[in-house]
Amino acid sequence: MYRVASASQYLAITGVGIDDIKLEKKAWILPGQSYTVFDISPVNYTFEVQAMSAEKLPFILPAVFTIGPRADDETSLLKYAKLMSAHDKLSAHVKELVKGVIEGETRVLAASMTMEEIFKGTKEFKQEVFEKVQLELNQFGLLIYNANVKQLVDVPGHEYFSYLGQKIQMEAANQAKVDVAEAKMKGEIGSKAREGKTLQNEARIDAETKIIATQRQGDGKKEEIRVKTEVKIFENQREADVAEANAELAMKKAGWARQSQLAEVEAAKAVAIREAELQKEVERMNALTRTEKLRAELLSKASVEYETRVQEANWELYKKQKAAEAVLYEKEKEAEAQKAIAEAAFFARQQVADGELYAKKKEAEGIMVLAQAQGVYLRTLLEALGGNYNALRDYMMINNGMFQEIAKINAEAVKGLQPKISIWSNGSGREAADGSGSSNAMAEVAGVYRMLPPLFKTVHEQTGMLPPAWMGSLTDGSAN
Repeated sequence: MYRVASASQYLAITGVGIDDIKLEKKAWILPGQSYTVFDISPVNYTFEVQAMSAEKLPFILPAVFTIGPRADDETSLLKYAKLMSAHDKLSAHVKELVKGVIEGETRVLAASMTMEEIFKGTKEFKQEVFEKVQLELNQFGLLIYNANVKQLVDVPGHEYFSYLGQKIQMEAANQAKVDVAEAKMKGEIGSKAREGKTLQNEARIDAETKIIATQRQGDGKKEEIRVKTEVKIFENQREADVAEANAELAMKKAGWARQSQLAEVEAAKAVAIREAELQKEVERMNALTRTEKLRAELLSKASVEYETRVQEANWELYKKQKAAEAVLYEKEKEAEAQKAIAEAAFFARQQVADGELYAKKKEAEGIMVLAQAQGVYLRTLLEALGGNYNALRDYMMINNGMFQEIAKINAEAVKGLQPKISIWSNGSGREAADGSGSSNAMAEVAGVYRMLPPLFKTVHEQTGMLPPAWMGSLTDGSAN
């Protein structure tokens, strides 16, 4: 928005791009800025100040002060805009402020002067009040354009000025009578002298009148030429001022347009940067997803690659063997000499050796790939089990059927031994396979405990697992 203040107004602008406050007569109000229009025309404030002289005599001092912002000082205008522009100049707030300053300074000054000094030195008293009040109003950016102190008025019950006026009136009347008598005497003497001088002056005035008339005509022509010259100069100056104002407005419009374009470019750049950041985050999440997917497929791909390479190696070996056999068959059919047969046999053996070597290399590469895949598999399991090696070992033994194989092997080992199996019951004693028995319960318990050490030792040798601490421990050749 473009705002223009009237002749007696200013725009106080604050907001974006302005450190404190800016005063202008006309300006563009940009987004994020606010403005206030304040008037600098002076206002009359009428007061009746009650004061007291040095003799403790009260009196009333009627005064009219014309006060307004100091228009010729930018610092004072800034003070007024900050402190006073929010209030109307005729509001009670401003009026009380001005009245308080004027009454305070007037009372202080009156208290230092006698009634005679105040009455006779009204002009000096007025000047003193003016200077003191102006000093206080400077801090608000206000200026006293005019101060008119009216006639001093008595407070009811203290008629000092009325008595003083009567005294002065009587003295003036007596002095007037004396002056009348002296005037009458001087008048009679002077009338005769005037008649003679009148005749003398008539002749002199006629001659001077003709001279002055001629001079006046010349001065009139000079004045006319001077006025026309000044008017032309003034018109040229006004045209120059208008051209300067138009140039200043054009420069400010260009500056505002540049600022607006810069703001639009900065906003577009900020949006582009934010979009790039969001796209970067999306790409990062996609990369993580692909990484997890590849990690999950790693084991299966490694197994497939191993099988593929083994088959390729077998196929290459088969092709080479068939080629060697074909060459050997041709050499045998064409064998006309022992040397040719030997060379063919040597060549066949060499091809077979190359094929075996190639197959071994491929098999070794497959084993390496499988080992790498198994390493990744074991490392993943170990991380999932929190680094617990014993838990990983137990899981691998269970998953690969190790315990079943151990049981099967032990069963095969004792299959043809026809072992004797003991069965315990609730107090009936121990019965053997041959039909013999015993009624001694303690002997049966002792037999059970004698059987535990070899059992724990066998389990330890076959699986590497130790019995719990509360059941006992194994030593070199004995058990607890």
